[in-house]
Amino acid sequence: MAPAAVPPVYSQEISPGRRLWRKFLTQKHLQTMALLGVVWMIIFNYIPMYGVIIAFKDYDIIRSIGEAPWAGLEHFREFLADDNFGYVMKNTLGISLLKLLTFPLPIVFALFLNEVRSLRFKKAIQTISYLPHFLSWVVLGGILATWLADVGIINHILMALHLIDQPITYLAEPKYFWTIIISSDVWKELGWSAIIYLAAITSISPEMYEAATIDGAGRFQKMWYVTLPAIKSTISILFILAVSGVLNSNFDQIMVLRNSLNDSASNVIDYYVYYTGISAGRYSYSAAIGLFKSIIALILLLIANQVSKKLNDTSLF
Repeated sequence: MAPAAVPPVYSQEISPGRRLWRKFLTQKHLQTMALLGVVWMIIFNYIPMYGVIIAFKDYDIIRSIGEAPWAGLEHFREFLADDNFGYVMKNTLGISLLKLLTFPLPIVFALFLNEVRSLRFKKAIQTISYLPHFLSWVVLGGILATWLADVGIINHILMALHLIDQPITYLAEPKYFWTIIISSDVWKELGWSAIIYLAAITSISPEMYEAATIDGAGRFQKMWYVTLPAIKSTISILFILAVSGVLNSNFDQIMVLRNSLNDSASNVIDYYVYYTGISAGRYSYSAAIGLFKSIIALILLLIANQVSKKLNDTSLF
């Protein structure tokens, strides 16, 4: 008897394109939302990058970008030779590095807030600490200007405590400007910056804390040996991003709190780009400064990413 015919075997492999399309259909609502974000980013972040070529041209508003003559690296050389370059970079790096030193504060705040057992008190602290983030620097700048005036509440308190003999106009003194910038930035962003660390802490398995308790660990030991190692990757990623933004001095904050009296301490790259580009009409020169800052930020990002990858195997890419 002849054996039964074996039916032909057809390949069940699905092409990568069809697999991707099936995945898109199963997640069509989420993918559509993500696609809208990608389209927005392309329109407002990538297409405008074409305009960066004005940093290499002598552009003015009379001619189009294409008609403007090429200037090469002339504007970059001019900025590096500018008399303002030294103190603009000093102010930018000084403020930014001091802000970088405050990086651990939201981590410490999140660690201690996580240890609060009273839910009502914890929510009250969170609300109070988050609130300043939702106020613009225009509002907060007005509040600070009032508090720091010679007739403001800060002078009244210090004089009542006999710490000063006469009122001080703090925003008119360059030596106080960096302190005002750093402290007000911490006040505004401390609670909001702690959110991501609190979210990371909630993902830690309770069994790890139970094991530490059995081993006799106290609260501070649990923070150091359980909580911090568990959120190490989150800390590393945010630190990489903080390092890459070291030349960003928060233009809104500087613009609101600066004045002609504290110019020697408040003239940073972001304000200098605004002043030379908008006020002085030197569009190519200001674009070159902005591009210079972006290149430095990219280099710092790559360095911080590599260092983080070497130290704790955590990186952005």
